[in-house]
Amino acid sequence: MALGPRLDIRQTQSLVMTPQLQQAIKLLALSNLEVETFIGEALEANPLLEIGEPSPTEPVETLPEELRRTHLESSPVDQLVSEGRVEEDRPLDIDVSALDRDRDTGDAGAFELSSSRDLSAGGEGPDIDEHGRFEQTLAEHLHAQIGAITSDPQMLFVARWLIDQLDEAGYIGIPLGEIAEALGLSLVVVERALTLVQTLDPTGVGARNLAECIALQAKEADRYDPCMARLIDNLDLVARGEIARLKRLCQVDDEDFADMLAELRSYDPRPGLRFGGGAAEAVVPDILVRATRDGWNIALNQATLPRLVVNRSYYVEMRGACISKDAKAWLGDKLADANWLLKALDQRQKTILKVASELVKQQDGFFRHGVAHLRPLTLKTVAEAISMHESTVSRVTSNKYLHCERGTFELKYFFTSGVGSSDGEGASAEAVKAAIRQLIDAEDPKAILSDDALVDLLKAKGFDLARRTVAKYREAIGLGSSVQRRRQKALAAVR
Repeated sequence: MALGPRLDIRQTQSLVMTPQLQQAIKLLALSNLEVETFIGEALEANPLLEIGEPSPTEPVETLPEELRRTHLESSPVDQLVSEGRVEEDRPLDIDVSALDRDRDTGDAGAFELSSSRDLSAGGEGPDIDEHGRFEQTLAEHLHAQIGAITSDPQMLFVARWLIDQLDEAGYIGIPLGEIAEALGLSLVVVERALTLVQTLDPTGVGARNLAECIALQAKEADRYDPCMARLIDNLDLVARGEIARLKRLCQVDDEDFADMLAELRSYDPRPGLRFGGGAAEAVVPDILVRATRDGWNIALNQATLPRLVVNRSYYVEMRGACISKDAKAWLGDKLADANWLLKALDQRQKTILKVASELVKQQDGFFRHGVAHLRPLTLKTVAEAISMHESTVSRVTSNKYLHCERGTFELKYFFTSGVGSSDGEGASAEAVKAAIRQLIDAEDPKAILSDDALVDLLKAKGFDLARRTVAKYREAIGLGSSVQRRRQKALAAVR
């Protein structure tokens, strides 16, 4: 064998991702609004593209017949996209059980001063009109008031600085000593400015802890007497349900204590949450599902999808004016790009509708009866049913929302893990959480259900779960242990 350099000719096969294929893959993962932005950029770059008249009843726009013959014939790219033979796909993260965590300012949840709907716990999702309803942030609301209260430049500066440090619930989480040191002012000046902030609406903002927040509201309501002050100073006892000890501390009888507790429940532990934390973007659904006599009507939201067409007459006019070969080549490239974009958009719509139709078919029980009938579902199941690759289904379900009679849901919501059931088919984790919430909501205050009792009741419903699994799901939906619920319901029974 010669050791010197030489030239060899070898023939190999490899899958090359063309720019067109990359574009088609990118379009699959975009939402309708993102596609609208993408189309806007394409309109600026390609003079042959234009927006056609909206016509919801017509099918997706294609090119004129004479232009379609050479540019829109069947392409192997469609097969590549549908089979997912592209770059390695990222794992699909599904976290439908994530819940909002309460702010660590005290045991406000012990006496249920506020409540929220939890989608994963069985409640329906918020209406689409509720998204983006906040028009003013808490800081903007407070800044608008502070200028009318004081004209002292120093007080105004410190008060505005404090307003900007408030968290979304309206609390100041920085010790006043650190603030005074940071601003180079005395502690007295900072305390005066904080007192000024605490006089603003809503009452309770600027508090340093839960007790101070509640006390500010009690003073505003002229109910901050010595008895109420002692009750507010012992919120930890309220959380533990030590009613007899609280009565002795407050030196009141049963009737007065019931009135004080009712007054306490009427206060807002998070006054800042009445306002938005910033400009909230509305969630616009990409897919619309409507029940019909024969089943389900599934359609793309045409309101967010411009009708893109190729201006054939303009192409013919420009081609007649082209003299040089470079100009004709450029015009040909623009026509090919326009043809490909329309083809990719058409393929995207067909793929989304195919995946959405299979989702609705698999989760028919949810759409008809609610979250209790949500089945465990994986990407692989849907991919095999529609003869596509998992990566394609993953891209289709990213950043897209489905709207039905039960609300607006992200497509990922319908992919849930499964737990054991008596029928052998398995049950969705969301259905189990809904069943646990239903059992706890219906429990007798005098006979609080333990986790072991919940296991038995769930087994009677067809859910085969271990005790630790029930405890995990119970905690995930924000429900306390049997001891905590017994104390809370004892407090609720006090009138």
